[in-house]
Amino acid sequence: MLKSFKALPADPEELRHAAQGLLDLAKSQALKIEKLEHQLAGHRKARFGSKSETADQLALDLHEDREIGQSAHAQQDDTGPTDEKPERRKHSRAPLPEHLERQSEVLSPGKTCTDCGGSLRPLGEDVTQELEYIPGRFVVREIVRPRMACSCCDAFAQVPLPSRPITRGRAGPGLLAHVLVGKYCDHVPLYRQSEIYAREKVDLHRSTLCDWVGRATALLAPLAEHIGKVVRAGPALFADDTPVKLQTGKKTGTAQTARMWSYVRDERPWCGQAPPCAWYQFSVDRKGKHPAAHLKSYKGIVHADGFTGFNGLFGEGLATEQACMVHVRRKFVDVFERTGSTIAKETIERIARLYAVEKEARYRPPAERVALRQAKAKPIFDDLEDWLKSQLPKISGKTKLAEAIRYALGRMPKARAYLEDGQLELDNNICERSIRPLTLGRKNYLFMGSEGGGKAAAVAYTLIETARMNRIDPEAWLTCVLTHIADHKINRIDELAPWHWHQR
Repeated sequence: MLKSFKALPADPEELRHAAQGLLDLAKSQALKIEKLEHQLAGHRKARFGSKSETADQLALDLHEDREIGQSAHAQQDDTGPTDEKPERRKHSRAPLPEHLERQSEVLSPGKTCTDCGGSLRPLGEDVTQELEYIPGRFVVREIVRPRMACSCCDAFAQVPLPSRPITRGRAGPGLLAHVLVGKYCDHVPLYRQSEIYAREKVDLHRSTLCDWVGRATALLAPLAEHIGKVVRAGPALFADDTPVKLQTGKKTGTAQTARMWSYVRDERPWCGQAPPCAWYQFSVDRKGKHPAAHLKSYKGIVHADGFTGFNGLFGEGLATEQACMVHVRRKFVDVFERTGSTIAKETIERIARLYAVEKEARYRPPAERVALRQAKAKPIFDDLEDWLKSQLPKISGKTKLAEAIRYALGRMPKARAYLEDGQLELDNNICERSIRPLTLGRKNYLFMGSEGGGKAAAVAYTLIETARMNRIDPEAWLTCVLTHIADHKINRIDELAPWHWHQR
């Protein structure tokens, strides 16, 4: 428009019209500048403190989860019902290091023949070596099974080899638990673990660790699914998702954004008796069909952040949505940090008063929580909603502040239910805490190498995070589970859950 005027018009009406056009243009540009500044501030905040890794490390990380997925599939084939003897896997194994301590366990059939009662004489023995890990050191656990023959009837006797986590594998349950916790709890990629073990003169190649993780998570999958059933049995749960990179091809660096979904049941804030647990599910995209499938037939209350993909969960005869006030507050915090808006500051202070009431209500029975919220929180909540409605007409509808107010007014009616139900929370923070291990982990391993690797990670995160929520040492518990799960009846899988482990 500025270019259209070579000189100012002489007519006052034309001059007034031109001035109005310039004013509208200035407003439009100011709004555009404000929007771009807001985006720039968000990008700077998101990228602050980010780290980069070398290309060699990236190439190693890309392949780990693909190999884990392949091993998980192979483990399912090994353990599935079949009449055919599984084909023996080929290995080029080096002998276990001689400097490691040996602990021998002798499984003897006894000295008397069970067939005729005659005495048994030794013929030799089979020695199976298993590389085990005791926190702080490696040991080689030897399972010695003498082969015996009866001196009277020539009957043969030998104790069968006990079930082990990985058939014909050399990893003991303690070592498998250590590797799983290292990768999915301590966020140490497998190639780094391989380098750590090499310092102890134990050569465990990254591909070997990938195979162990894939087969271990396949063995543990029924327990993870059971935890998922416990999560979905609660009257209310918390749902959220986080992005993870998924490699899409053989070429290094090509990836798409996949998702890890988290569903959490935690009744501790209102003195519920159910154990806290977290259930993770992996998907290659963020389509709404995934949470709809995960929570199919669930009719309780779902704390969610307003993502439209969750909309398929809610409706008549389906689950009920409980909105998250933290997401409402977050938008005003962004505006205040960038512009110093007094309206945004006032909104943040009013929401803080709601959380002061929640601090007082935490760890009380539902009836007490409702009474306290009705007396103290409801007036604050109602006043905040009315105040935001009165502020919206006073500001430009195209600003980020107006956008934040409209979002708040759209979400607050769906958050109001917590005032009348002591089993509900004001926010979705419980679930957001459950995805922190994922955000820390992806900074180290960067990518999921395959869909199978993503599903294996979901199993591992489910077990480890649930153990941590129950204040159980995940490594000690997983060692116990991996020792017994191969022989454990599936209809008694709950006995292996972390909330029963301390009793064992």
